[in-house]
Amino acid sequence: MLVSKNKGTNLLRSSEKSSLLRFLALYFILVTMILLLLGVFYYESQEKLMFSNQRTVLSNYANKQVKALKHLHNDFSHHNIYPRSTKFRSAIYDIEGKKIFSTIKHPEVIFDKEIYRIGDSLQFVKYLDDYYLGAKYLFIEVDEDMTWYKETMSNILAFGTLTLIVLIIFGFFFVRIFLRPMRNSIMLLDDFIKDTTHELNTPISAILANIEMMDTSIMAEKNQKKLARINIAAKTVSHLYQDLTYLTLSHNRESKDEWIDMKRLIQDRVEYFAILAGAKKITFELDLKDSAIFIDSIKIARVLDNLISNAIKYNRRRGKIFIVLRKNYLHVQDTGIGIASEKVSDVFERYTRFNSSEGGFGIGLNIVKSIIDEYDLQISVESVLDVGTTIRIDFLRGTLDG
Repeated sequence: MLVSKNKGTNLLRSSEKSSLLRFLALYFILVTMILLLLGVFYYESQEKLMFSNQRTVLSNYANKQVKALKHLHNDFSHHNIYPRSTKFRSAIYDIEGKKIFSTIKHPEVIFDKEIYRIGDSLQFVKYLDDYYLGAKYLFIEVDEDMTWYKETMSNILAFGTLTLIVLIIFGFFFVRIFLRPMRNSIMLLDDFIKDTTHELNTPISAILANIEMMDTSIMAEKNQKKLARINIAAKTVSHLYQDLTYLTLSHNRESKDEWIDMKRLIQDRVEYFAILAGAKKITFELDLKDSAIFIDSIKIARVLDNLISNAIKYNRRRGKIFIVLRKNYLHVQDTGIGIASEKVSDVFERYTRFNSSEGGFGIGLNIVKSIIDEYDLQISVESVLDVGTTIRIDFLRGTLDG
């Protein structure tokens, strides 16, 4: 995959993506809470407005009922039927709160509230100055008109949704501004890697070719040691070059999968890295059984080279590297500096390095993970700080039977 500006955002570390997702989630939650709070305030204001309007209506009904009660009280001997209305229901109670007569649906009246909601109805209480029919309290009850509620909820949903969408758009806009410096830094680093890769090929090839052609048998021991150090440095740069080449160019080539003899390939790569390991007095302990996997030879070589290179790079002087190969898995263990438990999950992130004293760009294990994912294999990492690191690859598919 060629590195380009339009793919810069794909290079963000998952840890940064996770942080951005958490930011967006928090932003969304806060915005939602604010909108809910505003919705509650709006609802309460509309409810108060409804009560205010209904108080006027019910007060007029109460005044009409008081007149009817007065008329009944004064002419009870001729008319003794409790006054009723098609617009409201009513009830009268004496000074001790005992019911005298009622036509209301909800008898659980409240004496110390002027207007309130009960069930599907509204009730209004009026204190009588004159004890008509012995009544001190008059209750007026009407069915609640829910039109205000439907309109209020409709407005809350409509304006709330619109506001939420607008604020989310602003949120993404702010996130893009926040991401811009990070994205520019990543693209700058990728451009540097791409340019560096083009410049490394010729000098690395020339150095390695000339080292191979030198006859060490006629050299003094002092010069042999110098040549060995040059060879180590050249192979270190060559390994870095191979990673850079894969990162910037190899994704663009079509995979050429074939059956790879893993045992022979591991032996070859260990021999290649022996001089690098020898510089730190690191020894290999191999336990290899026959195994083959159907994969692109360049890609599996990058996997092995990076696992072995890291095991050398982050190992202790006079440390050991254990490589175990079975039909269904590969196991690489070192006795190195290890990784803190909270950072193990970041080992496959591009540009992640856990020791600033060691060279490299921090791209090796990211390449390993991309190849493992491409072939639906599985990789796991176990590490203990100051003890060592173990990486295991399970060949869940593509393993040769037998």
